[in-house]
Amino acid sequence: MTITKERKKEVIREFRLAEQDTGSPEVQIAVLTNRINALTEHMRLHKKDYASRRGLLMLVSRRRRLLDYLKSIDLQRYLEIIRRLEIRK
Repeated sequence: MTITKERKKEVIREFRLAEQDTGSPEVQIAVLTNRINALTEHMRLHKKDYASRRGLLMLVSRRRRLLDYLKSIDLQRYLEIIRRLEIRK
């Protein structure tokens, strides 16, 4: 259900803007998307796990806020991250 350290490092390496970048909106959105995908698979198996459902909804909301922020500061970066992560919007 959770992502491993190796998977998280791999996602950060893929989406970072600079060598030491771990906190840019793109990286945060990519890590959240990875966690959301894992939780979505968990929810398919455990439909009545309402605590995990709440956590999933909070992650989706946090990603939405980051996407809105990125869209407001740089539309091109927003469109690029949407395309790379295959998030529909």
